[in-house]
Amino acid sequence: MSATEKVKLTSLSSKGGCGCKIGPADLMQVIRSLPAAVPNPDLLVGLDTSDDAGVYRLTDDLALVQTVDFFTPIVDDPYSFGQIAAANAISDIYAMGGKPLTVLNIVAFPISTLDKSILADILRGAADKVREAGATLVGGHSIDDKEPKFGLAVTGLVHPDNVRTNAGARAGDKLILTKPIGVGIMTTSIKKEALSSEEIERVTTVMATLNKTAAETMADYAVHAVTDVTGFGLMGHALEMAKGSHMGIRIVEGNVPVLPRVRELAEQGFVPGGTKNNLAHVEADIDFPAELDQIGRWILCDAVTSGGLLISAEAEQGEALLKALLEAGVEASIIGEVTEDHPGRIVVM
Repeated sequence: MSATEKVKLTSLSSKGGCGCKIGPADLMQVIRSLPAAVPNPDLLVGLDTSDDAGVYRLTDDLALVQTVDFFTPIVDDPYSFGQIAAANAISDIYAMGGKPLTVLNIVAFPISTLDKSILADILRGAADKVREAGATLVGGHSIDDKEPKFGLAVTGLVHPDNVRTNAGARAGDKLILTKPIGVGIMTTSIKKEALSSEEIERVTTVMATLNKTAAETMADYAVHAVTDVTGFGLMGHALEMAKGSHMGIRIVEGNVPVLPRVRELAEQGFVPGGTKNNLAHVEADIDFPAELDQIGRWILCDAVTSGGLLISAEAEQGEALLKALLEAGVEASIIGEVTEDHPGRIVVM
């Protein structure tokens, strides 16, 4: 048996994937203490709306999209971990309507205690996913660290007129989600050895899938706002869209796609701390139905790694966009709509 097969990567950290993120409440306290940014007319998207990436205009026809994302192992297979970390980082570029151009690897690895072949496999998985995205690896940085971590800094390009943000949703828009949720509960179950090999393969495939097809498909439709669903969960990222757009959002809980067995696993106690923190952060701004129990609320707030795009599409084009996404092989669903009622809040039905 090789060194790679012997090591259970998820056992090397207390948290995994986007569940490693500093909680939204704590993060907002830190960000609020920063000095005000110097106004710059070429900074098209910055910190103001907690968007997925920054956008900086270079010319009237060209802007840079920049993002960075890294985390501890979310699965035990090194190659798959590299793929997932890369797909997750690149997703922010797609969420802004951009095309990924270059990437830099970010590596923290216990080089003296883990076999070097493990790191090689992580990097190989990422390189293959970067290649699939049509981007180019240009370098990176590594440190020796007892807890492995990996991710990418990604630069993309977009026309300034085609930038998508999480703050442009309009009343009547249909909300489309392009991947199922429940990833955090599933991956916590991996650490507890509660999943079958088929279930591990299923959730790994979801996380390793690029949002490239979804982004390219939506480009042909009237889309007013986009965000990708990651560590703050579906409710957290939808709430950012509601607040940034000064609109209300209505979510039909029964229409939200959820990975198999998620409720069962949550009932068995495999709910990550990040998911619980997400619910605690957003519940004051969400009207949940009385019949939706704690487990159901946790699922809607589950900390996702490399999730799908949440797309706010013009009402008249929502069904057509959904059909196009499904025909392109994207696991998309219409999960709700944007309303003028209760601006900055979410109503779950």
